[in-house]
Amino acid sequence: MKFFTAIILTALLTYAIGLFTNLPWYSFVFCALIIAIAVHQKPWKAFLSAFIAVFILWIVLAAIIDNANEHLLSKKVAEILPLNGNYTLLIIVTGFIGGLAAGMSALTGSFLRKIK
Repeated sequence: MKFFTAIILTALLTYAIGLFTNLPWYSFVFCALIIAIAVHQKPWKAFLSAFIAVFILWIVLAAIIDNANEHLLSKKVAEILPLNGNYTLLIIVTGFIGGLAAGMSALTGSFLRKIK
């Protein structure tokens, strides 16, 4: 139950911090850190919960934004990167990078909790 609670809290806090504040794009790592400290889990579960939360959130948000502009920018960026113009793969890579950063932050938070 803690696992799903951490996923939902991380996703909600990450979305809220991006929507209602004027902080930089990487502020979601602080959300994952705070949730990992607040919700006690084993380190690998903390990593996985934050990874899943931000991975899904970023994929959904990127897909919504990408559909709104008919894939114009994502096709061009996917051609620049070695993705052969595959904009769907670009969205998945975007989610993976965000999830990895959030997971590492949550892992740090879990280890910080153990120090106490």
